[in-house]
Amino acid sequence: MSRYEPSTIEAKWQDAWNDASVFEATRDPSRPKYYVLEMFPYPSGRIHMGHVRNYTMGDVVARYKMSCGYSVLHPMGWDAFGMPAENAAMERGGHPKDWTYSNIKDMRDQMKPLGLSIDWSREFATCDPEYYGQQQAMFLDMLAAGLVYRKNAVVNWDPVDMTVLANEQVEDGRGWRSGALVERRELTQWFFKISDYSEELLGALDGLKDWPEKVRLMQANWIGKSRGLQFKFDLIGAPEGFETLEVYTTRPDTLMGASFAGISPDHPLAKALEAADPEMAAFVAECRKGGTTAEAIETAEKLGRDTGIRVKHPLDASIELPVYIANFILMDYGTGAIFGCPAHDARDFEFATKYALPITPVFEPIEGDYPAAEYTPLKSEKVRFIRGFAGETEQTGEDAIAAAIAVAEEKGFGEGVTKFRLRDWGLSRQRYWGCPIPVVHCEICGVVPERKKNLPVRLPDDVTFDQPGNPLDRHPSWRNCDCPQCGKPAKRETDTMDTFVDSSWYYARFTSPHAETPTDAAEADYWMNVDQYIGGIEHAILHLLYSRFFARAMHKTGHLPAKAIEPFNALFTQGMVTHEIYLTRDANGRAIYHLPEAVEDGKLIETGEAVEIIPSAKMSKSKKNVVDPMNIIRDFGADTARWFVMSDSPPERDVEWTASGAEAAAKFLARVWRIGNEIAAGEGGDAAQDEDLLRAAHKAIDEITKSIDGFAFNKAVAKLYELTNALAKSGASNAAKRDAMKIMAQLMGPMVPHLAEDLWAVLGGEGLVVKAPWPKADPAMLVADSVTLPIQINGKKRGEITVPTGMDKAEVEKLVLADEAVIKALDGAAPKKLIVVPGRIVNVVI
Repeated sequence: MSRYEPSTIEAKWQDAWNDASVFEATRDPSRPKYYVLEMFPYPSGRIHMGHVRNYTMGDVVARYKMSCGYSVLHPMGWDAFGMPAENAAMERGGHPKDWTYSNIKDMRDQMKPLGLSIDWSREFATCDPEYYGQQQAMFLDMLAAGLVYRKNAVVNWDPVDMTVLANEQVEDGRGWRSGALVERRELTQWFFKISDYSEELLGALDGLKDWPEKVRLMQANWIGKSRGLQFKFDLIGAPEGFETLEVYTTRPDTLMGASFAGISPDHPLAKALEAADPEMAAFVAECRKGGTTAEAIETAEKLGRDTGIRVKHPLDASIELPVYIANFILMDYGTGAIFGCPAHDARDFEFATKYALPITPVFEPIEGDYPAAEYTPLKSEKVRFIRGFAGETEQTGEDAIAAAIAVAEEKGFGEGVTKFRLRDWGLSRQRYWGCPIPVVHCEICGVVPERKKNLPVRLPDDVTFDQPGNPLDRHPSWRNCDCPQCGKPAKRETDTMDTFVDSSWYYARFTSPHAETPTDAAEADYWMNVDQYIGGIEHAILHLLYSRFFARAMHKTGHLPAKAIEPFNALFTQGMVTHEIYLTRDANGRAIYHLPEAVEDGKLIETGEAVEIIPSAKMSKSKKNVVDPMNIIRDFGADTARWFVMSDSPPERDVEWTASGAEAAAKFLARVWRIGNEIAAGEGGDAAQDEDLLRAAHKAIDEITKSIDGFAFNKAVAKLYELTNALAKSGASNAAKRDAMKIMAQLMGPMVPHLAEDLWAVLGGEGLVVKAPWPKADPAMLVADSVTLPIQINGKKRGEITVPTGMDKAEVEKLVLADEAVIKALDGAAPKKLIVVPGRIVNVVI
């Protein structure tokens, strides 16, 4: 082969790896293990450059650790359940199963040409009955352990898809798939008791030293620990059975500014009122049309209705406050009831202004002048209290809160309470394409767990999607079963599990994907924890939090060792791959988007029309600024795609894909291939230059090793460019060049494995480079005999001088003063200052 041909090289070496089963993970107690895992993908049918970057990062780590002597586990699976497959079935006909497995095949076929070091023998999809059957077994174990329960709850209901939506599936108050306005609806739901672990999940964040600080902060905020006051108002004019109204507040220091009390439309008192009053019932029904997300609550118009009921202020019985039903109060935090202090809360201010309620300040800034509702200080900020629990004084919010709790406890109307924002995890979904919840409803026995011997409870294939709703509800026979307890006819649960459940334990299943139990104890003990987890920041809260809870639940039920309750030792959140957006506009000014391949030099190739360019935008199919990795592999090779996404930008930042950048990467790899083949065929050279080249090679080993260990792949790439230039310019002997080039092949191996294998082979390397031990830098080679110091004259570089390492400063000064550029600049005068920074620079001031 006379030139670099990626298509030939890459296919050849992928076959060689497969034939040697190089990437099949084996439990080997004689070796240290390393488990690297990327967040597994949803099978949409096409991979994108974000996938390429994510999986290349994991591949670099996996190959590097393999070379360092570790037994490496690097698996792949598919997060395959969910609404998109059902929507596709409704839109296009067919079955979600067929659509999903077809997409999995397509994506697997697209990923394999990348040459990833994946153990494909461990592959599974979460829609495989073998996987979700084990998930059902764990559900039963968790149910028995008291970690699962059933209760009525207010949920986000999509009236078009006819399913419950998680908060993150509600966008601008609408269902993320249907676009329908989301409603609040009360349904009987299954829950995981994640709130039992709130304190533990929060406290353990401090130990996750190899997680990004921003992710730990996001999780801490979501768990939301707070210290506040729980107290009771005495009710006046309430229905029988309602003597008090219990409230929890994190800002009891504002209680003296209360002007109203509010209750959720789903509060028991509100339900009692709506049952007796049609107008109240109509208002409550209107409130329930909105979603339950914080965004929906904050952005919706604040609606309230005076119930006619009053509460007595706990500090002054002569003060009576009106009780409103308000649409911005939820039942799932605190008690479902609040007091409103509109002087220091923007939401309360908006409500009080609308309904002409008093606005009474409690404190004022020590400095500055702020209008009401625009001054809610941090708890750590000091303010001047006008109506405080310690009189008119300057206090921080924290001190004032403590004083308020102390007064409440002394007077006996409330107590200090620590609460968490984290709510229990509602896992019920009213859809077909998910893991069936393995319980049975019996008229005699109630809700009964299915027997494990009957698992998996399989989804029926003969369903239709010709009408909205859950096909399991209208299946002619699937629901019908015998009660596992009494044997009488019963009905299966038709709700399926939230897909977050599927992705909350897949990392554990990869340790023994074919086991007849959720995990195999020996395999889990060897492979867990995940040493390096890689994925997007968009999963920083729920997926990671649920996975952390699930690991604890799996330990409690005997499926994971104690060491695995924090399943991910290190977490890395990678940046996106971006691309320019190209658009023109129609006669009405609406944007028309164009694919990158339709544009050249800022113009449409077909018409010559100039395009508008939006730089560095997230790749989006709707904006057509996507780059198909398969086209890149076809035109330039997989190694080019891999090299590009590792270069230039630090991996935690976005990297912009450009055609010129891809071409430059391809040219560079072709140059490396050519240099390697010239060395393999060459001879001669000057042995006197060998040491300089070998020093450069060992310096590259040292710096690239540190860069990969530190996830600074772009720095490793930069050092490889330097070593390439050193090889190209060196006049060293062919033997030294051959040694240096073999080192280069090993160092490039994690990033461009196909090219590295080809160079290794042509240079006479033994076996496969992927199995060769990682090179070690010789410490003696890292100590330079000389150092080159730049010479600055009045702040500008005018020359440089090479001196022995460790040379005395006085001797350096003599050589500097003898330098021609310095002599010329001084013109016979003495320097005003001469500063030698050892090993770095010389500054001459004249």
